[in-house]
Amino acid sequence: MQFIVKTIVSALIIATVSTLGKKFSTFAAIIASLPLTSMLSIIWLFRDTQDVQKVIDLSISILWVIIPSLIFFIALVYLLKQNIKFHWAMLFSTVIMIISYNIYIFLLRKLGVNI
Repeated sequence: MQFIVKTIVSALIIATVSTLGKKFSTFAAIIASLPLTSMLSIIWLFRDTQDVQKVIDLSISILWVIIPSLIFFIALVYLLKQNIKFHWAMLFSTVIMIISYNIYIFLLRKLGVNI
């Protein structure tokens, strides 16, 4: 039952953002830019485990990996402005983001930071 509730809440947020995006892109962007996925994940994790240390560990890990996720949006905007078809731009942006994550994690490990 918890899985169904989690799925419904998550789907409603996504549907709300995509619906608002049709007429109110700034408002939809504000909602989308909120760390809703992270917040929900933290809430579900705490609810399931009651373990504050797990919440702290997840929060710190999320904080460390925000930077590479921003590269997705930079790449997507750039590719779309270059008239790359939407589906290809999404694919290429995702690949660029994955490569960025790998490079970023490699560099962090070289600096002694393990996430």
